[in-house]
Amino acid sequence: MNDLRDLYQEVILDHNKRPRNFHAMADASGRAEGHNPLCGDRVTVYVRLEGDRIADISFEGSGCAISKASASLMTDSVKGQTIADSDALFHAFQTLVTAGPDTSPSTDDVGKLEVLAGVRDYPSRIKCATLAWHALQAAVHGANDGPVRSE
Repeated sequence: MNDLRDLYQEVILDHNKRPRNFHAMADASGRAEGHNPLCGDRVTVYVRLEGDRIADISFEGSGCAISKASASLMTDSVKGQTIADSDALFHAFQTLVTAGPDTSPSTDDVGKLEVLAGVRDYPSRIKCATLAWHALQAAVHGANDGPVRSE
């Protein structure tokens, strides 16, 4: 079990040091900013939609390793997906990281996002892991009227 935990930590550190899709997007069709006032994480998520598909996605911002790694993994996971599939992944990820200590949520639907499952053991870090996801929801569904807060 420790080997698996070490692997997960390596993946998180890798995505923090070398985040994927980390840049502003000039031709974005949607954009939303997220802020976690408890720890200072900030993220801006950019999406370019083609019909009901996320043709491209990127992010920029600053924050803890969990926040940045989650945003990086998220962009890799939803790029090319339909909005409906992205929404389903959002809900599966939300369930994964907010599950109580006595439950074992399925990881079948989250793929490589499983590396963030351990966040549920640290309630103060759940908001870090979900911040970019809430911003993605706002960017895709047009709720860009102000900063998104990870609830």
